[in-house]
Amino acid sequence: MGLRTKTALVIALTTALAATVIGFLVHHRTAENQQQNARTAVDDLLVEALHDVASGTGGSALVDPPELPAALRRAVTERPVRATYLSAPGGADGPVMWAAARQGDEVIAVRRPYAPQARALADLDRVLLGSGMATTVLGCVLGGGAAAVIGRRIGASAKAARQIADGDLTARVRRAGKDEIGQLGAAVNTMADALNDRLEAERRVTADIAHELRTPVAGLVTATGLLPPGRPTELVTTSVTALRDLVEDVLEVARLDVPGVEQADCADVLVSALAERAVRRTGKDTEVRVVRDGTVRTDPRRVERIIANLVSNAHRHAAPPVVVEVAGPVVGVRDHGPGFPDALLSEGPRRFRTGARGRGLGLGLTIVVGQARVLGARVRFENLPGGGARATLDLGSAAGAASSSAGDEDAAGNGEPAP
Repeated sequence: MGLRTKTALVIALTTALAATVIGFLVHHRTAENQQQNARTAVDDLLVEALHDVASGTGGSALVDPPELPAALRRAVTERPVRATYLSAPGGADGPVMWAAARQGDEVIAVRRPYAPQARALADLDRVLLGSGMATTVLGCVLGGGAAAVIGRRIGASAKAARQIADGDLTARVRRAGKDEIGQLGAAVNTMADALNDRLEAERRVTADIAHELRTPVAGLVTATGLLPPGRPTELVTTSVTALRDLVEDVLEVARLDVPGVEQADCADVLVSALAERAVRRTGKDTEVRVVRDGTVRTDPRRVERIIANLVSNAHRHAAPPVVVEVAGPVVGVRDHGPGFPDALLSEGPRRFRTGARGRGLGLGLTIVVGQARVLGARVRFENLPGGGARATLDLGSAAGAASSSAGDEDAAGNGEPAP
């Protein structure tokens, strides 16, 4: 049950309870006033009747009436008092208000019908019931409206928080009011500003470090070409190449972190051709299966980069055979290894996270997700029931979503795929 429903129910129940209590009090007070007025009137009538009997005129007095209620008869017989009694509505005339007193050996009594008062009280109860129901319905409507307003304001804060958690650091809550909900929205905005500042500072530091490393790494690459052939030279060349690729990957991740810096340069291309070129680029033994080919408008270089990183990740951290399957605008990369870690499936790729085997810095799949975001495509990671894992790139959602722009820097290197 959501907060809106709970708030509406609380307001409706409170309104119904208030209407019930007020109706009960009005009914009880009205009944008391009616009885008090009727007792006063019938007692005055009894006084006149006693005077008439004493003077011998009779009048409206009833002398020892057999229908006199037994409780009233006992009261006036045992003590010399005037007493009143309201009989139950059992007779044909309905309820009756009696008044009686003892005069000598006789009981003098008078009676007045109480049916008009009973009908008036019944009419009042119907009015109270109708007004109570109308008030409850109105309370439900007003409660639902108030709950909807509160729910929308809280929902706006929750939506902004989810967008921030998903990486949209530009999301903000519109300020409305200075109450607790307004304070919540302000806190979300403050959190987003602080998080954006911290991430921007980290991105700048990472980009600056990688940029400063580019020149000495380039010098190392050039120097390795001057080394004499041999096993030591091969080891040095391999390490320097890996370092160069890592620096380029860090720079690429830093660019992808800034919205609007990377723009797609779109063209109409065959998906199968992109997949085959990407596989050749990795140099890995990978099968390409074309279930259904298709043409999409996208950035070929970025798509090849994504597929190549997925294939390299599968060969590095899983087990062969690795298969790239093309089904229209959807490209799947499947392996037969132990599957993706639970943290990756639940949280997505995270940079600089070492895998279970102690290899990888999490940049490969981070680049995959970042490049897919530039394209407007979707990437899904899953573990298959029969074993192995599959990463799926859906280019169908990117059709017409990517903007065309020239002058992009080429992102070099295959990267260090995440586990």
